[in-house]
Amino acid sequence: MNISFSFKNFEASDHLKKYARRRMEKLGRFFGKSAGLDVDVVLAVDKFRHRCEVTVSGEGLHLNASEQTSDMYAAIDLVTDKVEAQIKRQVSRLKSHRKQARNADVDIYTYHLEAEAEAPYTLEGTDRLATKPLFLDEALMQLDSIGGEFFVFFNAENNRINVVYRTRKGGYALIDPVL
Repeated sequence: MNISFSFKNFEASDHLKKYARRRMEKLGRFFGKSAGLDVDVVLAVDKFRHRCEVTVSGEGLHLNASEQTSDMYAAIDLVTDKVEAQIKRQVSRLKSHRKQARNADVDIYTYHLEAEAEAPYTLEGTDRLATKPLFLDEALMQLDSIGGEFFVFFNAENNRINVVYRTRKGGYALIDPVL
């Protein structure tokens, strides 16, 4: 997590910088240690108003919060609480989407086609697929582990059924139907 500070209309003390950095680093507990987030903190003083603005961006996330009080430490505390509440809302929203997608059943039907002289292929059987949402890299790992030619999965990024398959050149390709 990269934290950058900018100060307007005043020179910040070392204690204020340490305090603000410590408060912003606590936001990292929601994302883990390897989060690629950028946190921009702007501290400004206008006469008797002390203003703190925080922007968190990265990994598909963009949050803004601003607060002003008569004390800079209080402004930092209040804006940190606002950002923390926004992060909690975002995380709970993602969890609910994943939970709904996990409970979804996907029916895959195969049909027995009449064999013609030109097409001697026949399809037999019906498979039911109830899968949890996977990201593309997880689906590729599953494809490698089962050793098959293709893998059908529910994509967690776009909430659609996707197919990953091996190409003749040894690479991978993705079928993502747009409905």
